[in-house]
Amino acid sequence: MEPKKNAKQSHKIIKKYQRDPSNIKIRNLEDRKLKTKLRQSEAKAKQAAYNAAQSEILLTQDEGVLEADGLERTWKFSQSLLKQNVDLNTQRKMFNLKLNDFGPYTIDYTRNGRDLLLGGRKGHLASFDWQTGKLGCELNVAETIRDVTWLHNNTMFAVAQKKYTFIYDKTGMELHCLKDHIEANKLTFLPYHFLLCSVGNAGYLKYQDTSTGQLIVEHRTKLGKCDTMAQNPYNAIINLGHSNGTVTLWSPTMSTPLVKMLCHQGPVQAISLDNSGHYMATSGLDGQLKVWDIRTYKSLHSYFTPKPASTLSFSAKGLLAVGAGSRLTVWKDIYLKKQKEPYMTHIIEGSGIQDLAFCPFEDILGAGHANGFSSLVIPGSGEPNFDTFEANPYQTVSQRQESEVHALLDKIQPDMITLDPTFIGKIDRVHTEVLKEESQKAWEANNPTEKFVPANKKRGKSSAQNRYLRKQMNVIDEKRMAIKEIVDKRAKDHEKRKKGQSTEETRTALDRFK
Repeated sequence: MEPKKNAKQSHKIIKKYQRDPSNIKIRNLEDRKLKTKLRQSEAKAKQAAYNAAQSEILLTQDEGVLEADGLERTWKFSQSLLKQNVDLNTQRKMFNLKLNDFGPYTIDYTRNGRDLLLGGRKGHLASFDWQTGKLGCELNVAETIRDVTWLHNNTMFAVAQKKYTFIYDKTGMELHCLKDHIEANKLTFLPYHFLLCSVGNAGYLKYQDTSTGQLIVEHRTKLGKCDTMAQNPYNAIINLGHSNGTVTLWSPTMSTPLVKMLCHQGPVQAISLDNSGHYMATSGLDGQLKVWDIRTYKSLHSYFTPKPASTLSFSAKGLLAVGAGSRLTVWKDIYLKKQKEPYMTHIIEGSGIQDLAFCPFEDILGAGHANGFSSLVIPGSGEPNFDTFEANPYQTVSQRQESEVHALLDKIQPDMITLDPTFIGKIDRVHTEVLKEESQKAWEANNPTEKFVPANKKRGKSSAQNRYLRKQMNVIDEKRMAIKEIVDKRAKDHEKRKKGQSTEETRTALDRFK
């Protein structure tokens, strides 16, 4: 029985990594070359799924969990109680930074979860390795800071200041002033595309390529001031929340929103998307917290918050942190079913929560508020196993440099950002008659007064030989010109013979000197 169980488990694991089966019947294909290529690609995909399933044995770490016995509830466990019952390494990760003079603070972690960036509204800016306490830089820019974000790694970060957006290096030196990004309220960075996105008071969404310095595109939302933005990690689509209660989805290739959703009856306050890219949480001034399925654009569950939630954040394992006033709540499995009570709660006394962010690969939640920064332990929130080729928390300087070069070589172009990233490479299986009917309807809609006449393509007109000959007609060659002159002269002589005229020219006595 045990071998059968193991075989079933391994089959399930392999099925998890397999691609979606294609509808192409390889046996029915006539092209042998195409048939061979498709069979080879299918064999490679099966081998990759098998290797991925076999490598799961190396993932020895399990995610944490907070369990309550009997009548106890997990949301009643405070941070002080947890600190008394965890190991010393976890205790060092639970701390508070009292920064009363320059708050409230916005925060951001690097992709490997090693470095932390703090930006105070009154100009305080600091970056440091939060686990070892090693300070990277600390300065005061002497003007308002609205948002901060790391770029591709911990060597550079962007800051949305009072008028312009600035880029600094890890020592605090100013590298660039992005004057195209005026009065930006929110910043986010797309790591696989090297794109810095901003939106601000003018209502323009702008994409800046940080590898070339080029402004890719700017979209006018036509919905006024915007201070809510989140990116979908699955397809790199930017989600914007507006004051009329709508959420719009944008890509660099379209000047109009791909999708427009009416989510709230008041202004949208916060947006967050989970790592799978299938679920979105929104909060508004109408006091509602809603969870949406992005695949169907339908609301799954709705919760009432006594105070409108000002910030939301999904963890790597699907936990949702909600900050409303000075109260912080964490919800577990919020998109699977409607929860009756939160997973954990915490109150930051006398300070409103400004920003929340889960640390990658750690069970840590960072909270930026008016009195500084707090690092809280949330068991089960972090991904226990990491891919060193994707994000390595223990990378050295040489590894960081090498990963940066590989990331630049593998950079994805902005034109490939779509709602469905699996669309690229697929075959359109629609019948030609359906396509003709759709094109006819589109033509008749654009030309209502004219009658549709199908234009049948002439066979052979654009063959390879005819295309080559058409190109050669415009080529000027000395040999060709000489032959053309001889042919034209013969044609003229032939016409003269027909008319009975002499083709020989009359000669004079002076022709001997020619």
